Amino acid sequence: METVSELSILIPTYNHDCVKLVHDLHQQASRCDGLRYEILVSDDGSTDRSVVSSLHGLNALPHCRYLRRDINAGRSATRNLLARTAQYDHLLFIDSHMSVISDDYLSRYLSHPDVPVVYGGYHVREGMREWRSNLRYHYEVARHHVISVEERQSHPYHDFHTSNFMIRRDVMLRHPFDKRFRRYGYEDVFFGRQLEESGIQILHIDNAVGFEVFEHNELFLQKTHEGLQTLWEMRGELSGYSRLLAKSETLERKHLGGCIRLWHRLFEGIERRNLLSGHPQLWVFNLWRMGAFFRIMG
Repeated sequence: METVSELSILIPTYNHDCVKLVHDLHQQASRCDGLRYEILVSDDGSTDRSVVSSLHGLNALPHCRYLRRDINAGRSATRNLLARTAQYDHLLFIDSHMSVISDDYLSRYLSHPDVPVVYGGYHVREGMREWRSNLRYHYEVARHHVISVEERQSHPYHDFHTSNFMIRRDVMLRHPFDKRFRRYGYEDVFFGRQLEESGIQILHIDNAVGFEVFEHNELFLQKTHEGLQTLWEMRGELSGYSRLLAKSETLERKHLGGCIRLWHRLFEGIERRNLLSGHPQLWVFNLWRMGAFFRIMG
């Protein structure tokens, strides 16, 4: 059976030490017979000096290279840089906070040499007691851990994320990430739309990486708000690809926007106290997020 013979493994990172991820991938790649490979880690202006120092050590690992930018250019620009820098025809993008959870992770991707884009998904393990007070953890468990490959494949362009996918380099260079998405959020949603409009196939397979590291609640709320700003600014490009945007439009048409804005103005403080507590509730998060979006809408 024909397999991918050359692979560039590309890891964008910011203030996250992904040395273990790199070593795990390096071990698997070295066991793949005849595979020519490289691992590139692109640091988008990390400010944590201990992380930068640790990542510099990757240059001593065979087939690995650490690339560093002093100024943060954004997630889209970093992925585009990695694609241009890569030397092989197949690119495997993995987010730096993910982990390898299967011994045949690389070989599953390598068995799809003729597919333009392959997405493996991610897995959030339930019952992680150390994260029981973490809002992002509960959000991800509720949102993604039960989605099957069949469900993802039924909506291949809407259920696509950039945390774990392989793409042919020529496809990526023809359809780079839109650099207008400098802030957090939705660059993967728009990338999926670009692929669909260009008629490029996305194959969903069962090849998850582990999602086991989550930002603290305050930072998650900040990132969520930043994503909402991105959604509003790029609403024309994201129309039809965001459930939140569609729901807000429906509520506005029903003249309920004013009620939501009033609720948010009166109760946002109470909502935030819950979300920053040791027992955050997802239904409160959904209320807060919708109210925050209506405030951004004006």
